[in-house]
Amino acid sequence: MGQEIAGVSFTAKDFERFSEHLRDETLRLQHLLSDALQLHETRYAGIELEAWLVDKTMRPAPINDAFLKLLNDPLANAELAKFNIEFNTEPVPLTGDALSQLHRQLQNAWSNASQQAQRLDSELMMTGILPTLLQDDLNVFNMSDMNRYRALNEQILAARGKPVKLDISGEDHLKLTHHDVMLESAATSLQLHTQVPVNIAHHFYNASLIVSAPMVAVCANSPFLFGHSLWQETRIPLFEQAIEAGGFAGAAHGPVKRVSFGSDYARHSIFECFEENLEHYPVLLPVDLGEASDQLEHLRLHNGTIWRWNRPLIGFIGAKPHIRIEHRTPAAGPTITDMLANAAFYFGLTHALCDRIIAYGTELAFADARDNFYKAARYGLDTAIVDFDGSHQPLKQFILNTCLPLAEQGLDKLGIKSGDRDKYLKIIADRVEQHQTGSDWQRAFIAKYGKDFSRMSRYYLHHQQEGEVVSQWPI
Repeated sequence: MGQEIAGVSFTAKDFERFSEHLRDETLRLQHLLSDALQLHETRYAGIELEAWLVDKTMRPAPINDAFLKLLNDPLANAELAKFNIEFNTEPVPLTGDALSQLHRQLQNAWSNASQQAQRLDSELMMTGILPTLLQDDLNVFNMSDMNRYRALNEQILAARGKPVKLDISGEDHLKLTHHDVMLESAATSLQLHTQVPVNIAHHFYNASLIVSAPMVAVCANSPFLFGHSLWQETRIPLFEQAIEAGGFAGAAHGPVKRVSFGSDYARHSIFECFEENLEHYPVLLPVDLGEASDQLEHLRLHNGTIWRWNRPLIGFIGAKPHIRIEHRTPAAGPTITDMLANAAFYFGLTHALCDRIIAYGTELAFADARDNFYKAARYGLDTAIVDFDGSHQPLKQFILNTCLPLAEQGLDKLGIKSGDRDKYLKIIADRVEQHQTGSDWQRAFIAKYGKDFSRMSRYYLHHQQEGEVVSQWPI
């Protein structure tokens, strides 16, 4: 969905043509992946960060067009709302000083972008949900001026046939109706990309599903929406309900949703995800991309309109396809260093668990992995989850006693420098032991000072700009 499209409205023939090319390209992908099954290419990693533009009162500033023109950075792009932007790093081989490289890239991009934002009398802020956001801010006049977003809005509402209804129960209960897809822009994330060998991509995908529970809890940074205290990571139900359109026929009301944890593990090949895309998800954006080809443009665009929390992506270097897994569960923020710690934890843990799955199979039932994820998103570090042996244990204990040692093993096997490994994993350990994620800090601040979200946001931004990791932030 990163690409711009030519039009906004489509005819029945557009859908028929696109669907035919999509079916053709899905068959082509099956052959391409079969031919590539023995590839053992270098693993690469990259980071995608979504962020907010805010004014001096900590309210959203819908100025991303002027900001991006001033910034003039090809790795920065507009998001759905005019007050959101996205930063990308260049991919790096996932070994040696990869974490330091990614840290420098993201820090340099962020520092430069922050200076440009200040020239527009605004600030950049990274948080899962902006605490000062109001429902009235999420209107079509604040939608970025791009065809793909207008078309997405039109097609999702047409697929739903009714307004968006948000209903989230947490510490408070929020229930409302909204008439466009702009609710989605209330949620901003840190997305971690890992390019992996085709022959083990399904094992890595399954490992990513399993680690989503500890990841969403330890990275939680979105407790408030429109003044309501909801989940520790409210982005999860918000995004799922904001684009609640399902699959064909009866599947539209079943588990096959366009935003979801997924329907099952990939059993034999990562191709199963793309086969499910074809068979269960109607085309949303039937853009005229020419004839079907081995560059799989129709398939890749269609895949970009299905938002699994762990999403397989197809890329190309020349004519050679590669697979990367996009992990979408972490919230943006609280600091660059915190996010690199999140990345280190994810890369190490997922690689170690992938090796374990290859050796022993998936030790956790898919239903347990899914339930663990939603419990962790709702309750954060205070929940209990199902462990690999089927027992229940506190999530904090699982992270400290099982996940962190596995993450260390995984980073060692990848050849990550021991200094980087120890630095970033200690940040995760401290955050868990102090029981202070971004969400924990925000809730503690409001509990102490009352529901003054502007004041909290100013202190949050100050700590973010100082760069101290969130586990050390004072209340």
